[in-house]
Amino acid sequence: MKSNLKAYFKLHFIIFIWGFTAVLGALIRLDYFTLTWYRMGLASTFLFIYLIINEKRRKQLFQFDLKNQFRYIIGGIIIALHWIAFFYAIKASNVSITLITMSSGAFFTSLIEPLFFKRKIYFYEILFGLLILLGFIVLIKVENIAYTGVYFALIAAFLSGLFSVMNGIYIRTKDAYTLSFYQLFYGFLFLSFTLAVKGDLIQMPHPTRSDWIYLLILASICTAYAFSESIHLMKYLSPYTVMISINLEPVYGIILAIIVLGNQEKMSERFYIGGLIILTIIIINAMIKYKAKKNP
Repeated sequence: MKSNLKAYFKLHFIIFIWGFTAVLGALIRLDYFTLTWYRMGLASTFLFIYLIINEKRRKQLFQFDLKNQFRYIIGGIIIALHWIAFFYAIKASNVSITLITMSSGAFFTSLIEPLFFKRKIYFYEILFGLLILLGFIVLIKVENIAYTGVYFALIAAFLSGLFSVMNGIYIRTKDAYTLSFYQLFYGFLFLSFTLAVKGDLIQMPHPTRSDWIYLLILASICTAYAFSESIHLMKYLSPYTVMISINLEPVYGIILAIIVLGNQEKMSERFYIGGLIILTIIIINAMIKYKAKKNP
């Protein structure tokens, strides 16, 4: 039980880091596709170096299983598409609108998870997912909203729920850092292949000095560490609990965005009302999960 509670607190620390990811996406002046390419390439490099110098994990890195490799390829492509949609939404709208819309991921997960784990759908999961959407509707009614950003953020939310559930299965038999490396690496290869087919790989935009600083932070702390740890925590927490907790990312991210980016990220009172709805649901979900494990 203590390990579950520790995992839950660690999860929220990671979610805070992810809140800064959106801010970095807004600060980096590369386009959404190039940004994702650099992120996955650098993050997979950092993870490879870590796995090579870590004696315990080095063995798993070179345990080649074709069945698992195929799964990693699928996972890597989904993650790549998720981040492309995520960064596109940020560029098309702003950090606030993107993160708010991403909170719908819990609803998608509540529908996807039972299919993968072959269990019944609990009523409260659907109810909480709908309440999340209610909070989302309250938040989204702001003036001059860029709906293109909303559409792509919804796509990113669905893909986020999908790969969270998939990794909830894969983590049962694989080390989180090894799993993360292969998925990020294959995602990077997928993006590289796409760029090569388009003839854009050789003419990739070059990051500025400030872009490189932000990219290194994004790839190391916000991706190599946070992404791998989030998968590791699925050994102790269900994908649904992880996904619904991630709905705190808008709260963390928007506060950071207001501090870093200024008035362009400030929201109306609807944001605070919707944010309160989302936060309340997360707390109630945590209490239900805790009681269920305490009294099975």
